[in-house]
Amino acid sequence: MTIQIVADKSTSVHRVLLRCGVVAAVLWISGCAAGLFSSGPPPDLYNLTPKSTFPVGLPKVTWQLVIEEPLASGGLDASQIALRPSPTELKYFAGARWTERAPKMVQTLLIESFENTGSIISVGRQTIGLRSDYNLRTELREFQAEYFSDEKSPSIRVRINAKLITQPRQIIAASRSFEFVADATGSDLASIIQAFDNALGKVIRGLVEWTLEVGNNAAIAK
Repeated sequence: MTIQIVADKSTSVHRVLLRCGVVAAVLWISGCAAGLFSSGPPPDLYNLTPKSTFPVGLPKVTWQLVIEEPLASGGLDASQIALRPSPTELKYFAGARWTERAPKMVQTLLIESFENTGSIISVGRQTIGLRSDYNLRTELREFQAEYFSDEKSPSIRVRINAKLITQPRQIIAASRSFEFVADATGSDLASIIQAFDNALGKVIRGLVEWTLEVGNNAAIAK
């Protein structure tokens, strides 16, 4: 007796459609991936420099300092380099980025600048487990190129609000805002980045000197 196996046509059709669907899905995903990873040349990356020159008379302190990552508004909490064509509008330079998010970059530069003073025993981030005597809590309120005037070259505005917090009681020992505006010498990106470096450098220098002096006075008064 011969046994014949007859394929279910509906099952065969279903398998064909399923295979076609899988192939289509793979092609769609491949197309999306191509769109994600082939969107033009990578951006140019820029970093700023810490301060390395300070007055000779800075106090030598024996307390430890933790520098928290600065707070920043959503527009400045990014790796894009911000610009303002008007006081109410925020945009970014095309094809250029900071090497990391702006608040993280400022935190790193603050730590390096404190270390460069040679006036403090220990300074670092919260993540290293440092038991601090003070925490420096900052907010990055201005960090952009401004094109408010008719000049082609922008002005760079940097403003940081700082609070020195005593530990472990979490009491504000002092607070102050630091601001500086530097005019770029040209409209090219290299000149603009140099102006960012100048403006942030002035702010960091003032902030570092103030922190050491205020912290030293507070420690003496204890």
